[in-house]
Amino acid sequence: MLLAAVILGTCIALLLTKLSPQVAELTGEHTATGQAADVLGTLNVDDSANPGGYDRDLFGFRKTDANNDGCDVREDILARDLSDVRYKYRGSCTVASGILHDPYTGATIHFTRGVKTSSAVQIDHVVALENAWRSGANTWDTSKRYAFANDPYNLLAVDGPANQSKGSASAAYWLPTNSAYRCEYVARQIGVKAKYSLSVTSNEKTAMLAVLHACPAQEIPQ
Repeated sequence: MLLAAVILGTCIALLLTKLSPQVAELTGEHTATGQAADVLGTLNVDDSANPGGYDRDLFGFRKTDANNDGCDVREDILARDLSDVRYKYRGSCTVASGILHDPYTGATIHFTRGVKTSSAVQIDHVVALENAWRSGANTWDTSKRYAFANDPYNLLAVDGPANQSKGSASAAYWLPTNSAYRCEYVARQIGVKAKYSLSVTSNEKTAMLAVLHACPAQEIPQ
């Protein structure tokens, strides 16, 4: 009897796994309400776009200095997102150390600048540059690509390995391991895509809706 029950349970689990997309649709798991979901509904859905020619250098990340402080945007984001920030020297804008409460993993990281230590904290494009390229940025001029790549709204200081794990993946293929941050993460991606009129794929939109289903009051970050 016990063996039969185990076999039956395994079969049911396998069947539900195969049917999970359909089950999700039937149970409403791919529906969501709230501001973030509403803005998502305004984005263009495009599954055909797959333009070649992507080159990270076309976006000029860290090649601008919008606030004219003599430091690139990495330093600005470190100063914004870390606590207990200490600078290289008095009057410098170069961050020497600080503490990051990483949104992607939930871990606390003690950042210290150095050849072997700086990579512990990296600056992530919430909407990855390659994702943006495939979503419409391939048609932009240089100034708009530079503005996008260095826009603080699309940048977060995060755990280095988590950033490497994400790569250029959309929400359809990668979400933060810190589940408490997923709603805000997806909402920020939506906000960025709305700001720059970027498209989403069907799979990307479905994944976003599945996350937002659990947080109907989620707003777009300002």
